[in-house]
Amino acid sequence: MSALYEVSDLSVDLALPRDLLGMLLPGPKPKLNLLKGISLILNRGETFGLVGESGSGKTTLARAMLGLLPISAGQMTFEGAPLTGAGSFTPLRRKVAMMFQDATASLSPRMTVGALVAEPFHIHRQPLPDPDGMAASLLARVGLPAAIARRFPHELSGGQARRVGVARALALNPALVIADEPTAGLDVSVQGEVLNLMTALKADLGLSLMIITHNLAMVRHVSDRIAILYLGRLMETGPTRAVFARPAHPYTQSLIASEPQPDPRKRRADLAIKGEIPSVLNRPSGCAFHSRCPRATALCRATTPELRDLGQGRAAACHFADLT
Repeated sequence: MSALYEVSDLSVDLALPRDLLGMLLPGPKPKLNLLKGISLILNRGETFGLVGESGSGKTTLARAMLGLLPISAGQMTFEGAPLTGAGSFTPLRRKVAMMFQDATASLSPRMTVGALVAEPFHIHRQPLPDPDGMAASLLARVGLPAAIARRFPHELSGGQARRVGVARALALNPALVIADEPTAGLDVSVQGEVLNLMTALKADLGLSLMIITHNLAMVRHVSDRIAILYLGRLMETGPTRAVFARPAHPYTQSLIASEPQPDPRKRRADLAIKGEIPSVLNRPSGCAFHSRCPRATALCRATTPELRDLGQGRAAACHFADLT
C-alpha cells in the first residue's frame, strides 16, 4: 500500500490563560501540551483504528489533521504534498471528510436532509446542476429512500441520522473519511449495520477510513491497522490482528484484558486498568502510563520511552516492549 496521509512528530499545545499576576509580568503564556511526538501513516485503501480512553487526544489529533487546530511542532503530508499553512488545507478538506461523534447534533436543524447532503458542494463551491438528483443518489448509496430528503434531522432515528452523515461525507468523493465514534449512541444491531455499510463503501469506492473510538470490539472487526493513544502520547501501533494477538505495551494489554467477553465462562484477566486517567494539567513524568502500569519501574517514572520499531510492522513506546 502507498501512503495517503503521513503525520511526523506532531505536537499540539494549547495556550492557557494567565492569572492576574501573570498578565502583569512579561514572558510567554503558559502552555498545555495536548499531543506530543505523534507519528502515523495512513495508507490508501485501508481502515486505520485510533483507540484510547476519553481524554487521550484522539479527536484532538483528528482536528489537527484537518487543520482545525494549529500544531506547535511536526509535519503533515497528504498525497505527498506538505501541509504547511492555512491555504494548504483548503484542497485537503475537499478530499478528507469528517463524521462527527453526535450524528444528529452535527446536522443543522434548520435544513432538510436533501440540503444537508448537498451542502458540501456549496461550501467548497463545486458545481451541482441537479441537487435533488445528487441527494437522492447519495441517500440510496447509504440505504435510505429518496423521500427522506424532505425530512428534518429531528425526524430521523439515530441510525438514519448516522447514514445521512455518511452520505454527506461521501458527497465530494473523498479519498479519506475520518469517523469519530461512528457507532456512538446506536443500538447494537444498528451499530453492525453502520459498520457493514462503511466497510462496503470503502471497498466499492476505494476509500481510506480512520475510525476514532474506544470500542475495541469495533476496531478488531473492521481495522487493518491500529494505533493506541494515551494522554496525548502514542503507546503502540501495528497490524490489528497482531496487536490483539500479542500486545506489546502494558496499556494495550490492559485495554484488551478489560474488554468484556461474550462467553460467561471466561473471566477477565487481572490486567484491567486500575485508577483514572490523569489530567493533562498534571501529566506524570517519564512514561505517561507509569502511574497505572503494574510493571512500572524507576526507569519508567524518570524517563519517557521513545516509540521503538519492534519489527513485523509493530512499534511501542515502552522500555521493556519485546516481541522476541
